[in-house]
Amino acid sequence: MHPQSAPDRRDTVMTYRQMLEKVRYEGAYPTRERAEEAVQAVLAALGRQLTGDERVELAARLPLEAAMTFTAQIPQFEPLTGWGFVKDLAARTGGSPATCRWDTGAVLTTVAALAGRDLLDRILAHLPSGYAPLFGRPEIPRPVERAERPAADTRTAVPQAA
Repeated sequence: MHPQSAPDRRDTVMTYRQMLEKVRYEGAYPTRERAEEAVQAVLAALGRQLTGDERVELAARLPLEAAMTFTAQIPQFEPLTGWGFVKDLAARTGGSPATCRWDTGAVLTTVAALAGRDLLDRILAHLPSGYAPLFGRPEIPRPVERAERPAADTRTAVPQAA
């Protein structure tokens, strides 16, 4: 097993302070401290959902302080839907689902800008449905894989009424 190296920070285009100010603006928060609370909670929640290369690449694009919060979480075995994500965040923070949805949108639209279109497309492809609106994108229905239906057995006898 090879030791995992630290993410390459060259892709980061925003400082943590700039990120907080952007989230503060997006969420219309009265203070930077309130914006930071939202950033910490939402990134920790996202860290429990995202795995693989997308997790590593996103961490490399986040400011260091944000990346540390994000990567400190162990991904859950069963990822949550977008609405499940918001409800779980509300349960963990003691906030209402409406407030947590607001916080999530303010933080994840900022994360989307840092991630860039290609990485965000890959992130959304790996997460269950319902995350696109949280990142400020429209939800585009995914193609449903149809299971092969067994052909109807025409030999089955139908009971006759007596």
